[in-house]
Amino acid sequence: MDYPYADRFPVHRALPEDGRPREEILAELQAMAREEDSFWETGRISGTMYCGDHDHYAFLAEAFAGFAHVNALQRDLCPSATKFEGEIIAMVLDLMHADAVTDAEPAGLVTSGGTGSILHALLAYRDHARATRGVTTPNLVKPETAHPAFDKGCHLFSIECRTVPVAPETTTVRAADMAAVVDDQTIAIVGSAGNYPYGTIDPIAELGALALERGVGLHVDACLGGFILPFGEELGYAVPPFDFRVPGVTTISADTHKYGYAFKGTSALVFRDKALRNAQYFHVTGWSGGKYMSPGMDGSRSGGLLAATWASMVHLGRAGYRAYAADIFATAATMQDAVRSHPELQVMGSPTFCFSFTSDAFDIYHVADFMRPRGWRFNGQQYPNAIHMAVTRPQTQPGVTDAFAADLAEAVAYARERAAEGAEAELGAIYGGVAGGLTSEVEDVIVMFMDAMLDAQQGVPPVGAAPPAEQG
Repeated sequence: MDYPYADRFPVHRALPEDGRPREEILAELQAMAREEDSFWETGRISGTMYCGDHDHYAFLAEAFAGFAHVNALQRDLCPSATKFEGEIIAMVLDLMHADAVTDAEPAGLVTSGGTGSILHALLAYRDHARATRGVTTPNLVKPETAHPAFDKGCHLFSIECRTVPVAPETTTVRAADMAAVVDDQTIAIVGSAGNYPYGTIDPIAELGALALERGVGLHVDACLGGFILPFGEELGYAVPPFDFRVPGVTTISADTHKYGYAFKGTSALVFRDKALRNAQYFHVTGWSGGKYMSPGMDGSRSGGLLAATWASMVHLGRAGYRAYAADIFATAATMQDAVRSHPELQVMGSPTFCFSFTSDAFDIYHVADFMRPRGWRFNGQQYPNAIHMAVTRPQTQPGVTDAFAADLAEAVAYARERAAEGAEAELGAIYGGVAGGLTSEVEDVIVMFMDAMLDAQQGVPPVGAAPPAEQG
């Protein structure tokens, strides 16, 4: 990986002795921001930028600025953090129909993102099962489509991760297949609303019945769909209940920084029963520095993210979210119709705002290879090879769906030609769409790629160094 901007801006490999002027630094930052924004502003990028409204971002930045320097851990100095966090949790509980819960006290947490919400849920399930059921060798049962954050959490917390295949025709998990691997050491099962690969919704009602029958938790991962599916339901789309209206659902994760249109770095985790949330609390009473406690795994947090998230939700309200959802659902349907217009392409399962398509006629990655130079950035999937498109507000701009249909038609013709030639595609299947062509020794290549993201500056001349001699 080339080190970005090394040919244009100074590279800092050590703390400078003398600082640079603020105006110079801001000009450099603004140049990078303008150029990088130009990629997603076209509406040709899957997911990633869920809002895309610079006026909204400016509003959030103003809300953030007033509290950016505040540590949300110090509630005596910043009681506003209690207001912001408490009301974010209350609004998410309302969205997830916590009023349907009559036998427990619902509660929640604001976390650092979808992975943070999932990790906190796993920690709570593990420790609650240990305390209430005597579980000593915990396991989690999840569909293969569930986010890898569950695998990460199981790795971190010494939980066995049991992965169940999904039905190919629906791309959702079957409750009977989950039931076959649940045992007395299972702490929870997982369903997605919707899953990241295909945008389809697992049979949450059936999973809830299984959870109740076996006495285990059910986590619904609505990190992707939590702030759009409820409004799709209100608009009349076929969105089955996936929240606390479903008996057996015990936790739900929903990302405020996706379709909640808040800044990156926030998510909500809500619990049917406060006792489950409190199981993951941590405190040390005998420390020489005083009694230490934190409600989640994070310690210091910026109050700015809480303020900006609260501001986004209060500003948009249900009507604002509903209006954006209407545009997104309509746009997704139009794009899916364009895919279905080609006999060589198949939309996978019954998706909503997020969809995936594949082909039996050729390697679908040829389609992505053709469309990439035209600015389209898809995420490549595997088992089978497929292309993923999460529709967000930038895709709802005028002309984007027409461009998608036109470019897709040419891409299909290109893919047929490449398949006839026996050519291999370039795109690889990596979450985030940041790599291509990973075909052998994949784990080693992935480690090298992550190293490149963190260590690329090691081969770049520092500020003030003479440029390397040209090689002749």
